[in-house]
Amino acid sequence: MRPNPQAATDTPHAPQTTPAASPPAARERTGSARLARRALLGGGLAAGAVALASWPAHAIGPAAAPATPTRPTSRPARRHTTPTGDVLAVVQKSGHALAFHDTASGELLARIPLERYPHEVVADSARRYAYVGHYGVRMSADPGPGGTGVWMVDLRARQLVRTLSTDPFRRIHGLAIDRHDRLYALPETDAVLLGYDEPRTATAPSRTLPTGGAKTHLLTVSPDGERAYVTGLDSGTVSLLHPHDPTAPPVVATPGPRPEGCCLSADGRTLYVGVRGNGTVVALDATTLAVTGSYDTAGGDPLRVYAAGPAAPGLLLVTDIVRRTLTLLDPALRPVATIALAGVPSALSLHPHRPLAYVSELDTGRVTLVDLERRCTTGGFAVDGEPDSSILLPAPASGRH
Repeated sequence: MRPNPQAATDTPHAPQTTPAASPPAARERTGSARLARRALLGGGLAAGAVALASWPAHAIGPAAAPATPTRPTSRPARRHTTPTGDVLAVVQKSGHALAFHDTASGELLARIPLERYPHEVVADSARRYAYVGHYGVRMSADPGPGGTGVWMVDLRARQLVRTLSTDPFRRIHGLAIDRHDRLYALPETDAVLLGYDEPRTATAPSRTLPTGGAKTHLLTVSPDGERAYVTGLDSGTVSLLHPHDPTAPPVVATPGPRPEGCCLSADGRTLYVGVRGNGTVVALDATTLAVTGSYDTAGGDPLRVYAAGPAAPGLLLVTDIVRRTLTLLDPALRPVATIALAGVPSALSLHPHRPLAYVSELDTGRVTLVDLERRCTTGGFAVDGEPDSSILLPAPASGRH
């Protein structure tokens, strides 16, 4: 495990894709962290190593050597500060809360306590309300019944509004929302997708659809909500569902073992899936689910795949928890750049107006800011509590500069 950085906020610096050399004090802390990790692997339960306890064995070992930068690092530094007033709402998975941080200073603005182990969060089109799933266990491999609800949070008032019960459906993980603000929730243990047409007032699902997979974990939906794509960790499947056509059976494909993160291309014609079991990212035809291309991470673990959208038009972002990198791919899955990170990237949020990504790092307890234009990290701030999924709340137009 790598030591936590001391400062709550880093000053933006010149482009780099490999961590700078550590000062003596940092090397001492790193040595202590390595001893703690060896104790963990030997069977110890040191509190400092608990953040890695349930990860796959290959993810606990030392980080792979950072990839060679794909852009020169000798370019003159250019400050790329965050507009005053932007706020990041971050799920603290092991902190059991939703935390609101000012992205410029890293200051904690508010913290909403939740029940144990929230994981995923989505927001409506107006960024007024967020929905947080109650997964109820720390990692997908952990036993336990898990949670039975979705929390509704007022993002302006920064307070919990209500809990939408999903009982008897449990371990609510994947969440999605369409442009009509209809909510989709994925109970991991029940192989169904729950749909809520009016999530702000609903007391029960508007519909319940079979997914055709097992241990269904994450999903993405088309903007109009007419198509939903669900990944099944145990079944090794991707399923295409039509949530608003109850007569349509799921279309199921098997892109490889343990598919998890997924996203649609901007035109909606291609589905991209991270296949963790063999370390590949695959492209599938969004209608037939036929595989049309692939990218091999060469021993990595592609946890999440994102379409960058306005932040980096035409590019995909892949978080790799083994290599500790953020990789940028073009639509044909050709690598564009690889950015080394200090910690394990669990999830990210993209800025709607600027080429910025906010990457949550589970083991360092930080959010790292990545400049997608210059292909480098430019600072970050402490969140703690195993930061996971997040929602970026950009400042009003008058507050940007």
